[in-house]
Amino acid sequence: MRRGHPDSAARGAGVCKAALVPSEADRIGVADADAELIDAFVVTSRALVGIVARSLAGAGQDVTLPQYRTLVILSTEGPQRIIDLATHLGVTASTASRMIDRLVRKRLVRRRQAKEDRRSLRIDLTESGRDVVDETSRRRRIEIERIMKEMPAGSRRPLTEAVVAFAAAAGESPTVSPLPVTER
Repeated sequence: MRRGHPDSAARGAGVCKAALVPSEADRIGVADADAELIDAFVVTSRALVGIVARSLAGAGQDVTLPQYRTLVILSTEGPQRIIDLATHLGVTASTASRMIDRLVRKRLVRRRQAKEDRRSLRIDLTESGRDVVDETSRRRRIEIERIMKEMPAGSRRPLTEAVVAFAAAAGESPTVSPLPVTER
């Protein structure tokens, strides 16, 4: 039986043993092994959000996480209509529009008439917006590399396969970072 606060991490194993209480696991039909994996991803996602927040804060722009997510979508998927951005973000078109208004004021994105339909607007990154994505990605990559060096070398390949499969199942683009991978 699992006990403790959902955010408490088990010492040594680094896995949150209480992220899913038994009634939740039973209700959604999660086996114990899957529940442990879910717990591990809950803790990992918390660590990753911290990495993203720190890397974003160090990029020198006042950008929220949802705004940054919008910049990343534009960076990886190219110019988008507001409705398409809203779909990617899982928000309403009016919420996406307000976010774009803020990003336009910050000069991180611009609105342009679509070539194929002059009545339609496309949202695109400005050079400053691309710089925010690139700098944040660079900082995030450095921090993740530092963390990975703390892991046993033999656990990295299975982790890579698992994380790639997880990202694909979540519908994430295979383009993880706009920066090229460098050899060391």
